[in-house]
Amino acid sequence: MKNLLIFGLMIVAMVLVQFAQAQTVDEIADKYAEARGGKDKLTAIKSIYMEGAGQMMGNEIAVKVIKEQGKLVRNEFETGAGNGYRIVTEKEGWSMFSMRSTTPSPMTPEAVAAQQTELDIAGPLVNYTAKGHKAELVGKENTEAGIECFKIKLTSNTGRELNYWIDAKTYLLVQSSQKMSGRNGTEVEALTLYSDYKAVDGILFPHTVESKGQGPGGGSTTFDKVELNKPVDPKMYKPE
Repeated sequence: MKNLLIFGLMIVAMVLVQFAQAQTVDEIADKYAEARGGKDKLTAIKSIYMEGAGQMMGNEIAVKVIKEQGKLVRNEFETGAGNGYRIVTEKEGWSMFSMRSTTPSPMTPEAVAAQQTELDIAGPLVNYTAKGHKAELVGKENTEAGIECFKIKLTSNTGRELNYWIDAKTYLLVQSSQKMSGRNGTEVEALTLYSDYKAVDGILFPHTVESKGQGPGGGSTTFDKVELNKPVDPKMYKPE
């Protein structure tokens, strides 16, 4: 009986620890949403349009990003050497880079599925449970820049694993990572850094985004225009 009692107490303690951790993850996710401007404002966004400039493969590029909540992500870029785009919808995707080919290439179903979280303008962490995602607090960790962060591992409703680093002081997202397919079928860790947060219609957005570990597609982009809830032309959903 004594051993059974001890075993029972251990089970209860384990459950309580897991519950406490879940509460902590929820608290951090809620503070992140609040730091951005609040859940109500974030979930009310229907579309976003962004323009900026950056570098890719050593070239200056002009960048446009068009998103429609839950339906579309379209990234366009233009350089002196050529232009291109990447389109992801709920079920399909295409990419085109004029230096390689002027014919759009369809994305594999696996690639489309891997990028579904990009359709979420508010971000997967906001109301993550209602979206069918799971989140786990890994602990505290400093970034390479020395920022103390809460590290959260999120498993999307499609089984995709993403890591988020939330600034322990500001509760803003400073970096994220996920595994992506590299050349020759190898898997690489793609890291994205977020900085220069500015308010747009009362919501904070990072205006500088830097991608690392993504091969030729890596680089930094600074956005000078961010507009919310503009109508999205249906033509944006299809390759040209």
